[in-house]
Amino acid sequence: MASFSPKPTKRYNVRSISMPTRSHPTTVRIEEELNKLKSWEATSTSSNCSKADSLCKGLSGLKDLYSCIEELLHLPLTQKALSLHQNEKWVEELLDGSVKYLDVCGNTRDIILTMKESVRELESAVRRRMVGDSSVQDSVVAYVSFRKKMKKEVVKVLATLKQMDHKNEVFPLDLDNHLAAVVRVLREGSLITSSIFQSLLLFLSTPVSKPRASRWSLVSVLVQKGVLACENSQHKTMNGMECVDIAISNLFVDNASEDVEPEKIESAQRKLEILDESIEGLEDGLDGLFRLLIHTRVSFLNILSH
Repeated sequence: MASFSPKPTKRYNVRSISMPTRSHPTTVRIEEELNKLKSWEATSTSSNCSKADSLCKGLSGLKDLYSCIEELLHLPLTQKALSLHQNEKWVEELLDGSVKYLDVCGNTRDIILTMKESVRELESAVRRRMVGDSSVQDSVVAYVSFRKKMKKEVVKVLATLKQMDHKNEVFPLDLDNHLAAVVRVLREGSLITSSIFQSLLLFLSTPVSKPRASRWSLVSVLVQKGVLACENSQHKTMNGMECVDIAISNLFVDNASEDVEPEKIESAQRKLEILDESIEGLEDGLDGLFRLLIHTRVSFLNILSH
């Protein structure tokens, strides 16, 4: 199985070109949106907000970017220039990229939807534990199993993104100023899109320890490290799923007793609710982006069919 760096590779090495003295206003707006996203990417790891909140901002920035790209593709000047080069390899790559990012977004959205269902089932089980039902273990087993399966799906999507990145290295020569600017911003847009999706997928694939044979060890990964509370200041950088792992683990620290402190149950419930809200935000961001990627794909097809 392919292995991936814990941080997405940042690659904006598209060949430099001479911009026209007066770029089209739409191209300028795309440049501004790209700069915002690059700034977001540079500061996202040091942001005070949660990783999920940061990723929601990244997805929101991508939606703004693709709204501008859609406007750019509707310009008669852009349509004429692209149609004149529709048999070029780099045009085919742009078209191919439009459908592959659509597929990546759709696959990621499917992962998010399944994850939301799994989290809510676990949330319901913990809620039942609060009223004395001790059958939460099966739900925990199912949640851990889902997380492992999800990681395998994420690896496949990441592999697709890595392959797409390698196709954006050669810049076409001898283009007029406007078309050169269009191709450049589209390719930079592809690279930042790939980078943000990689960040999102790596967040979703937070590793889960291999379960042991003991009764309560299915959720003991972080307990083994002596970590018993996500609220501790030294763990502020943990993402929502790591916090849930800790809170669920805390329910089963004392193997000798079936009694669990109400505070631990409430903490697990709270962490699951926070994670649920984060997933909702990511789902909304992906839904909006998916619609825009469809529009971009259709615009490309309309241009190249004339």
